[in-house]
Amino acid sequence: MTRALAVVDYGIGNLLSVRRAFEYNGATVSLVHDPDEIKGAPRLVLPGVGAFADGMKGLAQRGLDQAIIEFAKTGKPLIGICLGMQMLGSMSEEFGIHLGLGLVPGRVASVPPTRTDGTQHKIPHIGWSGLLPSAGAAWQNTILASTHEGTAVYLVHSFHLVPDDPSHLLADCFYGGRRITAAVRAGNIYGCQFHPEKSGPAGLAILSSFLEL
Repeated sequence: MTRALAVVDYGIGNLLSVRRAFEYNGATVSLVHDPDEIKGAPRLVLPGVGAFADGMKGLAQRGLDQAIIEFAKTGKPLIGICLGMQMLGSMSEEFGIHLGLGLVPGRVASVPPTRTDGTQHKIPHIGWSGLLPSAGAAWQNTILASTHEGTAVYLVHSFHLVPDDPSHLLADCFYGGRRITAAVRAGNIYGCQFHPEKSGPAGLAILSSFLEL
């Protein structure tokens, strides 16, 4: 089984750390910034940091948005990381309303600014949180197949994707007593709000599972 993949380079994203994490797992990594390069990739990674509108603009200016949508239709594995996961959604409420790729129907909403007791907490949500299965979610045969409930991963975000279909929720984490989307899945399409490439051995194991899909 080939462990090759392509990482989308659209001017926004922590490409070096993502690339090194996959290479640590024995992957052959190509950075792609042309729509034609995406077509033949065996697996695709959409990374990203920063604002949703800037990310979608970067994809559209290079014609990569439609290329990613077409890739998703092939059934080959696709994963979005952090902002990359959010752009898989239909739209975002960050600094106005902005359309996404629509691959995991849903909206990108702000992380609640208060705890369940009504007191305020820090936004963005930065730090380590334990992964929990979403209601009705099974981790077998997914990127979390080797992950134990409660495994801590690293997050830096102010927004999260809320899928229209709850069955697309794969994992949550708690922040201030509230459940926040940590991972999604819609068929061959995955998204991680957390940074597996910055989550130590647990994150590397998740990326290895993606390579085995």
